[in-house]
Amino acid sequence: MSILKGFVVALRFGMLMLFSLIAGLVNLVSFIFPPAKKSVSGEIALITGAGSGLGRGMALSFARLGATIVAWDINEEANEATVQMIRQEGGKAFGFVCDCSKRDDIYRVAQQVKTSVGHVTILINNAGIVTGRKFLDCPDDLIQKTMDINTNAHFWTTKAFLPHMMEQNHGHLVSIASSAGLMGVAGLSDYCASKFGAVGFAESIRSELRIQGKSGVHVTCVCPTFINTGMFTGSKLKNVAMLEADDVVREIVAAVQRNQFMLVIPRDTAVFINLKG
Repeated sequence: MSILKGFVVALRFGMLMLFSLIAGLVNLVSFIFPPAKKSVSGEIALITGAGSGLGRGMALSFARLGATIVAWDINEEANEATVQMIRQEGGKAFGFVCDCSKRDDIYRVAQQVKTSVGHVTILINNAGIVTGRKFLDCPDDLIQKTMDINTNAHFWTTKAFLPHMMEQNHGHLVSIASSAGLMGVAGLSDYCASKFGAVGFAESIRSELRIQGKSGVHVTCVCPTFINTGMFTGSKLKNVAMLEADDVVREIVAAVQRNQFMLVIPRDTAVFINLKG
């Protein structure tokens, strides 16, 4: 009996290694021969947290490719500055003040967008916060706010805009998560938990869309390490190289154009994540 159990264990391990090898080869081929980029010209792209950093960079980049930008941010002045930058370059942009920590505010502003701009075809959930405190030093209200903005907002924005995408079988959902949503980091328990939630949500929605035959609605989950946008100023992060926002924006835009699901930046980070698995 023990010999049979040993055989079964060895067989399962061998199958796991085979599937891992196949997955690795598929990733290697797609890296060497990436799919052609789709056009985003004429799409309506909504970006939360568009008033600064990564959000502003993505707004400008997608506008330059011909997309109409819907910029959301709680900071009206910063958000309007992004809108004006796009318009000065000849692009189309509309700004809306929205508190992404509040479900009712998301639904209210989403309706305004549908009425005054049109149906969103690219939804980029980018708004996020980080407390950078040890778990027991972090106040309950900040933990709740982290979850509301970094995770729960993805549910409400997607509920607001996904139905039309599914009806037309055309659209793209983008979740700006984090490598901290794939591996826990000390001192960022609330942030990691919120980003784990964002990754899980993106994976689940992608599966649901596949099961329902909505092949024209794509999902991209972005998991960068820490980005030099000022968001992590004050956080005590050791031996972590900061990414530059422009480089990350460039990779995100390319991933969306190629309908790539998982984007881990930098790529070598994925090796350690896979070793964890």
